[in-house]
Amino acid sequence: MVSIEGVFGERIGSVIRGWTATITGINRKYAVPRIRMSPAVKIALLFLRIYLVLLVVLLGYKFWTLLQ
Repeated sequence: MVSIEGVFGERIGSVIRGWTATITGINRKYAVPRIRMSPAVKIALLFLRIYLVLLVVLLGYKFWTLLQ
C-alpha cells in the first residue's frame, strides 16, 4: 500500500493528514442532527431530493442524446 508521504513527501503528507483529521472531527460532531423537523419539512425535503434526482437523470439523458 502506498502511503501519503511516499506519494507527496513528508511535509505535504503531514498537512493532508492534518486536514483529514480536522474533517473527520467535524463530521463526528455533526453526524447526528440536533434539531427536530416537522413532518411538513420532512416531506418538503423528500420532494426536493426527488426533484434533484430527476434533474440529474434529465441532465444525463440530455448528455447521452447529444453524444449519439
